[in-house]
Amino acid sequence: MRRWRKGFLGGSKEHQDTRFEPRFDCQVDEVLELAWMLEEEGENSLEELRARSDDSFDTQFANARAAKQIEASDGRFMLLPEGRERAREVIRRHRLTEVLLTQVLEMEENQVESDACRFEHILSPEATESVCTLLGHPPTCPHGKPIPRGACCEKFRKDVTPLVTQLVELRPGEEARIVFMTPKSHALLDRLTSLGIVPGSEIRLHQKQPTCVVKVGETDIAIDCNVAKEIFVKRV
Repeated sequence: MRRWRKGFLGGSKEHQDTRFEPRFDCQVDEVLELAWMLEEEGENSLEELRARSDDSFDTQFANARAAKQIEASDGRFMLLPEGRERAREVIRRHRLTEVLLTQVLEMEENQVESDACRFEHILSPEATESVCTLLGHPPTCPHGKPIPRGACCEKFRKDVTPLVTQLVELRPGEEARIVFMTPKSHALLDRLTSLGIVPGSEIRLHQKQPTCVVKVGETDIAIDCNVAKEIFVKRV
């Protein structure tokens, strides 16, 4: 888990873009984001929250508490409703950006984290929904952490053509790179992995009926169409 990031926005205040000004101090957002991630681990210890933060923790936590975003009692923290929603938005923007930079723009991992930390504070709600739609509403980030759902995920709107789509949406003869998979069982995931069907692999679709047949490397593989709907790809 990443620690508190100092100076993540960079540049002087007068040169920062203020079109998408966050509702609260960005370092307060960091407290809320870290609290969310600890809760994902089943942890709500105030000491653990402090241990994973920097030396400014007490001040920033006090600010978040004063803004009615978070509370603490008996050595435990608790995200309040408004703080939980704010943390959810930050986590969603960060993890969507990780998918965009890693799977679509194919940036180096060491650069992805710092850029994602910037985008999580400045993306507008409209831009966030557009990025999610472009990516095909991915369920997880590159590290396997769940991406909170948005309104676009619930409605499955097609305002823009997704860059990432289901394998079954390819036309025979098209080539694509696997971006992520959402199999319903670990056994199925293990089976696909053993066949070389993993994120990052390039495939060519041969046929769609009565079953999907794809070429991975030099091997032709038949995949049930329902399983193919759980494999998301980017055309190459």
